[in-house]
Amino acid sequence: MTQQPDIIIPSSVEMPQAELCTTANGVKIYRLQCDDFDVVRFTFVFHAGTSMQHKPFAASATANMLGEGSQRLTAQQIAEQLDFYGSYFDVNIDRDYTYISFCSLLKFFDPTAEVAREILLHPSFPEREFEVYRNKRKQSLTIERQKVDMQSRELFAEALFGPEHPYGTSASEELYNDLTTDDLRELYAKLYTADNCFVVCSGNITPEVLQEIDNIAAALPAGRNLDIAFPEPRTKHYSERNIDTALQSSLRIGRLLFGRTHPDFVGMQVVAAILGGYFGSRLMQNLREVHGYTYGVMAAMVNFDKEGYLAIATQVAREHRENALNEIFYEIERLRNEPIDEDELQMVKNVMIGEILRILDGPFGIADVTIENIMCGFDNSATQHSVEQIFAITPEQVQQLASKYLKREDLVVAVAG
Repeated sequence: MTQQPDIIIPSSVEMPQAELCTTANGVKIYRLQCDDFDVVRFTFVFHAGTSMQHKPFAASATANMLGEGSQRLTAQQIAEQLDFYGSYFDVNIDRDYTYISFCSLLKFFDPTAEVAREILLHPSFPEREFEVYRNKRKQSLTIERQKVDMQSRELFAEALFGPEHPYGTSASEELYNDLTTDDLRELYAKLYTADNCFVVCSGNITPEVLQEIDNIAAALPAGRNLDIAFPEPRTKHYSERNIDTALQSSLRIGRLLFGRTHPDFVGMQVVAAILGGYFGSRLMQNLREVHGYTYGVMAAMVNFDKEGYLAIATQVAREHRENALNEIFYEIERLRNEPIDEDELQMVKNVMIGEILRILDGPFGIADVTIENIMCGFDNSATQHSVEQIFAITPEQVQQLASKYLKREDLVVAVAG
């Protein structure tokens, strides 16, 4: 008879500390050495997200146009040189930060670094490529906003923070018409500076590789770390947008809470996971398996630089909208009023620890977590501390957190469809 092996969840997570060096102009470079892989990835992180922009769409346009031409290379030459060496260049942007990553084999690091230098230090923001980018993004956003999920996401952000808050605002795609390359150059000059940047590199970071990354970072212009004063959030507890032609309704429920530095953040991550953080979660069992209202539902804690919140999201047929909302509130109240079973809580812990281990499987995943830790003011021991908090939480503590933070009158609901 074949016996399934026991599932063993480690009680600790080994995560190396990053070695820190600082360039002459003050840019902090964090090095995560891994000799087992002949690859190099380095990520320049700028405090240049959409909440920092002076004009709608300027932040994302600036970030995405960096690789569309420099003072020495055209967009085609940049793409061809990276492709020839099997390297890649990737840009991501969120509300707070822009992440510019380069990855190559160790033996092709030098030509990749040459391109990185052009992209980071000498972007030209050419008019022709900008016109193409602007038109494509305008069309894409027009199409995206026809989807109920996109509309509920914007409604939810506006309801949480208020329409004037940098985290809650959304802009008409027509405002792309007002954006110019001068706006991009202005934002680049203001935010892509040494004082507004840190770098994380991972893989086989030889002394020569580290020196070249240092050289690029040291060439960033001086500036100042801009800390924009945000208004206080103005929360509205219900927001609805009726779309007669929509067959489905997109639902978002949650509330403003706190960021990752708060002592209850990890505990609320556990609460969110119980509700909708994995395929066997309570909301998935209820809405999908029992009632057949949806294909999927999620719940998560979201961390921004200055705020944090809980969000639950799903899509249902419009005729099931009210029933689905009632079931979501039912599961929230059940968690507030009844202690979770030990076996169910252990399953959630296993899933959460397993996801952390999955993310940390390789130097690039470790680098991504390191970036997140740095942005929160932590070193990499914070990951082990989170694991310990997950393991230690009890059914009583879960109930206390849910009872404290998930009162019905505090929840925000946004519905589109």
